[in-house]
This record gives sequence, structure tokens and C-alpha cells, in this order.
Amino acid sequence: MRTASRWIPLAVGIALVAVLAVLPLLNLSIPGVLPGATYTPGSLALMSLCMVFAALALSYNLLLGTAGMLSFGHALYFGAGAYGLGILLKAADLPLVPGVFAALLGGIVIAVVTGAVAMRVNGIPFAMVTLAFAQAGSVLVRRNQAVTGGEEGLGLNTQGVPDWLVGVVNTRNLYWISLAVVVIVYLIVLWVDRSRLGHLAAAARENDLRVRVLGLHPSRAKLLVFVIAGLCASLAGMAYLLLQSGTQPSAVGADLTITVLVMVVLGGVGFRWGAILGGVLYTILDQRLTVLARADAIRELPDVLRVPLSEPLFILGVLFILVVMFLPGGIAGTVDSLWRRRRGKAAPVVGLEAMEDDRVFEEATR
Repeated sequence: MRTASRWIPLAVGIALVAVLAVLPLLNLSIPGVLPGATYTPGSLALMSLCMVFAALALSYNLLLGTAGMLSFGHALYFGAGAYGLGILLKAADLPLVPGVFAALLGGIVIAVVTGAVAMRVNGIPFAMVTLAFAQAGSVLVRRNQAVTGGEEGLGLNTQGVPDWLVGVVNTRNLYWISLAVVVIVYLIVLWVDRSRLGHLAAAARENDLRVRVLGLHPSRAKLLVFVIAGLCASLAGMAYLLLQSGTQPSAVGADLTITVLVMVVLGGVGFRWGAILGGVLYTILDQRLTVLARADAIRELPDVLRVPLSEPLFILGVLFILVVMFLPGGIAGTVDSLWRRRRGKAAPVVGLEAMEDDRVFEEATR
């Protein structure tokens, strides 16, 4: 029975990916969610953007959920992937595939250097150091007009990109590329979570001192998780560059990291499918609420209602507050809690935490 239950998530995941893969070939409409049928460029672009940010949320969940590291500079690696690939295509005239590998290598180097410095401290100081790195990256991007395009952003040089990835008519191919990026990032995160590396990082998150007493090196494990998360974020950044035909300085700043943090908290910290769900929901709400704010029905409302409803960030902020207050575990955490309660696994909280804690340390020390 246990073996069968282990295969159920795998079967569901494969079926979901298969459905998403054929979605651009179908004529489906979701009013209020997608701007048109699923095969139209507008809907495909929105769904592709959802997948890009779902991959970014997955990479951040690896930091916060697995290793317990609160970073305010994760957007730096997303921007490194986007700007790195864009600069290589523009300045070095590299083809797409070599440019992708070179940009990934650059993202790894940046993650190793910044992570090694930031992890000399823990907690809030760690978050502040990562924030400083992100702000420094944002300043460099905005000030180097000749290389990065400055405030106007960096456009995509299409000479090194295959024709089947350029233009609105090829949005379907970009959609499949974005889906492939989500699958790759998910498999990387899944591997880390189930490996000894992930168990050691999770054990350090629970009790760093206990891990050190056992003779292990949690700092190395956390740095490696940090670098892998940066690598996944860089991969998402490159998909963003191709999808948007360019990138902007906002892809590097701390504001994007805060947005991704909201996605992860909304979906549920520590849940892979929760991070994906949070990234998709936030992106759809952010895009569709902007359209709703311009609707005639909103303009005709009294000022006391029209002003807040015409601001998408206000609505998203209220939604986030409601989730934190009434769903403290996020959507995935709430579903998991209800599922455990239904199956009779609602043991005393302290005892359950103790059992989970011991299990994590046993797996980390194997």
C-alpha cells in the first residue's frame, strides 16, 4: 500500500505535465483568467510567464523551505541569467546554446562568491547582506548604459536565437521552453530535497548546533544549496529573457525577491507544489487585476471603492494579509494539515515535531 501511495504523486505529476504540454493545441477558454483561448499568443504568453515565475518560486523555496535561509537578494541570480545571456548574445555573438551554458556558469560563480560572503552571518544579518548584493547588482545594471541598456533595459539580440523562438507566431514554442524549465527546476529541487545534501540542510535549519556536534559541516551543505538555488533562478531568468524579448533592471532588484517571497508564502513554505501554485496564482492575479482595474465597471464605482480596486498591488496586499492571518501555512500547508487530520495523523503538535526532527537528523547522518 505504501509503495502504491508513493507512485501516486509521480503519476499525477506526469499526467499534469502531459496536459500542460498539449494545452497550446487545444481551444479552451477560461474567462477572467486567460485573455483568450489557450492556443492564442496572449494566453500562451501569460501561461509561459506563470511557469517562469513558478520555476523562480521553486528555486526560492529551496532556500527558504529546505535550508531555512531568508534571502532578500535572490533576484540577483534571476537577473544574472537574464542579463548574462542577453549580454553574451549581444556582445559576444554567441549562439543560444553556448550562451546558455556560459550564462549558467556565470550565475554559479556569482552565487558562490556572494553566498560564501553572506553565509558568514546568519538570520537577519544574512538577509541584509543578500539585500546589499541585490542592490549593488541593480545599481550596476542601471548605470552601465552601454552594456546593460541602463534604465531602458536590454533587448534580445535575435541573431543568435533560432527562428522558431523569435516572434509572436512562435509563442507556442516559447511556452514549451518555459514548461521544460519548470520541469527541470522541479527535478533539481526534488533531487536536492531527497538527497543527503537536502537532509543535512534541513537538519541544520532545525538545529545547527546539533549538526555540528555530530561532526558534520552544515555551512558547506547550505552553501551548496544556495548555489543550486541560484543556478535554478538563473535558468528561469534566461527563459524570461527569451519570453519577453529582453529584460529590465527590475529583474535584479530586491523588489522581485519580495514578490517571490510572497509567492512562496502564499503557496506554502516547504511545499514544492505550493511554490508552483503560488507563482502561478500571483502572476495571474498581477496580470489580470491590472486589466480589471481599467474596466468601466470599476471606474463607475464611488471613490471609496474605485480607488483601492483600481490598484492591483492593494488587492494583492490584502490577499496576502488574509492568507497570513487565516492560512498561516499557505495554501499547500492548509491542504496538508486537513489531509493529515482526515487520515487520523493529527498527533499532538509537539510530538509530531519531535518525530519529524529526529527523522531529519537520522537521514542526514546516514
